[in-house]
This record gives sequence, C-alpha cells and structure tokens, in this order.
Amino acid sequence: MNAAAGWALAAAVLMHVSWNLAARRADPRSHFLWWGLLAWLLAFGPWSIVHLIAAANWTVTLAGLLLVTCAANTLYFVALGTAYRHGPVPLVYPIARSSPLWIAAWMALFFGERLPVVGWGGIALSVAGVLALALTARGGARARAVPWAVAAALGTSAYSIANKFAVSALPDYVALLGWISAAFAASWVGLTLQHWRQTGRAKPAVRPPLLLVATAGAFVGNAYALVIHAMRYIPAAYAVAFTNAGIVIAGLIAMIWFREREHWGRRLAAMLAICTGLSLLALR
Repeated sequence: MNAAAGWALAAAVLMHVSWNLAARRADPRSHFLWWGLLAWLLAFGPWSIVHLIAAANWTVTLAGLLLVTCAANTLYFVALGTAYRHGPVPLVYPIARSSPLWIAAWMALFFGERLPVVGWGGIALSVAGVLALALTARGGARARAVPWAVAAALGTSAYSIANKFAVSALPDYVALLGWISAAFAASWVGLTLQHWRQTGRAKPAVRPPLLLVATAGAFVGNAYALVIHAMRYIPAAYAVAFTNAGIVIAGLIAMIWFREREHWGRRLAAMLAICTGLSLLALR
C-alpha cells in the first residue's frame, strides 16, 4: 500500500477509536454526536470553510459532490444516532461500518472501477468479520436498530464515493478540513432538527464532560479528512475498509479494559477475519 495513504489511515484509525470511546463513556441522554459536531464546527469550521471557498477548484460538478456529501453525511449521523437509541454500540457501529462492500459495488456498477479478485476478497472478508462481531452484541431492540444502522452504512457509501471524486479538486489538507466542516454543518443542523422534533428542544438537556466533547471536536473531522486524503492514492473502498481496524482495536479495549468477555471466542475469530481481510488489501 502507498506509504502516504498508510500513515494517513493509521492516524485516522486512532482518531476514530478515540472519539468513539469518548462517545461510549458519555451519558446516552447527552446526544453526544450533536456536541461532538458542534465542538468541531466551533474550532475548525469558519476558517476552514473560508479556505475551501478560496482554494478549491470549483466547478458545477464539485458543487454537486459537496451537496451529495452534505446530504449523505446528514443521513449517516441521523441514522447512527437513531440506531444508538435502540441498540448497543457493539451492534450498531460494526453494521454502520460495513460500507466498503457497498462502495466497491457502486463503483463497479456505476463508474466502471475494476478491483482485483484479491481486493474483493479482502473487502468481503473484512466486512464479514465486522458483521460477525456485531452479531455477538447483546441487548437493545435489534429489530429497530439494524435498519437504521444499515441506513448509516448506505450514507457512508454515498459520501465516500462523492469524496473520492472530489478529492482531486481539493488542493491541500486545510481544504479537506473545510470540505468536512461544510458536511458537518449540514449534519449538525439535521441532528438539531431531529432532536427538536423528538423532545421539543434544539439543545440536548445533558452536556457531556468537556474532555469528551473536546476529544470529539479534535478528532472526528480530522479522522474523516485523513481518510479522504488517503483516497488520493487508493480506491475509496480500500480506504474506508482500513478504518475498520479501529473496530478491532476498540473491541480489544472493551474486552481487556471494560471486561466485556461474553462470546470472547467468537469475537476474537471475527477480529481475526477483519485483520486477515485488511492484510490482503495492504498487499495490493
């Protein structure tokens, strides 16, 4: 794998794990995603969007891709937040991260991208491991959580494809941050409207600890931007698939640190499948 893509994805994985562990520790009533996106927008939004407007190679196509990214990102966060209200993180998040297979399929069907057999095998094996890991989770209303988790995966596949086509017109990393900030602004408005419809309040009643909010604010957007940066060098399906290494790291932390030992044998087998699939992709 290209070295630049490898380093970018390694950093993205660590950031994904960090902000998802922060979300795990937050009070479920806090609507943590709302606070995390708000923290990002306050810290990075204005100046990065100004740079995006000035630096990007704007065309009608790029503007359309940004609209797709905004809509798909909003779908992802709204669907993910809804799924978390019905099911536990170990069930919902792996399903939401099954998107690499969707991305590869859409790119092949509609855009003529041809991945090698080993690439398809690596993606399929890693996604199978992700889904097997989700099946070991207990609790929650699965029948209500799973459709929303699948919707989140579809949202991920849509914005990932849009990002792949847009990245060549985004000249530097700050422009990537602006791209992400624009998408997050739309997502935050979507989450606010959803929360207002459900509770009659625009702002969640409970605020998470500032350290957790700051963690999300620092890492959530940078993790996304690094994945898009990696797409300069490798297919979008590969880039998104590699972020699933974070599921393995988070799963091991849950087993060791939080002592979640149920179905440990099945969980380790699923993690091994994920790692094997990603190893096949790394050899490409």
